[in-house]
Amino acid sequence: MSGDRGGQSLKGFDVVAVMERIKQLRGVVPKRIQVDNGSEFISKALDQCAYENEVTLDFSRPGKPTDNPFIESFNGSFRDECLNVNWFLSLEDAKEKIEEFKHDYNGFRPHSALCGLTPNQVLKGNLQNPTFSILDRY
Repeated sequence: MSGDRGGQSLKGFDVVAVMERIKQLRGVVPKRIQVDNGSEFISKALDQCAYENEVTLDFSRPGKPTDNPFIESFNGSFRDECLNVNWFLSLEDAKEKIEEFKHDYNGFRPHSALCGLTPNQVLKGNLQNPTFSILDRY
């Protein structure tokens, strides 16, 4: 990602860069983005980009994690299956173990929110066919 600082910091212009890359590659941007109140989502750059591309920024209410149950589900899995079961001996060790978790989570585990597909299967389907929908499985 342009402007990446080793995965330790994410700014609004980083999110804008990803949206612009998606727009260049796919010719579309999301219609809506569910966001929390983190600094990466409270920025003039992102607000302007969303406005110009007619993207709705749907902010979670402070202190209401149920506004975005998908991230809360992921956070629980990440905490229970990665953070709570590993000792991180260094930043590099943490990056390796988190990358292993990410590889498993995205590549081998079906997700009920994705109709039983893995995130990688959904990504592959979208890359091969821009009109791909997980609902086509039914």
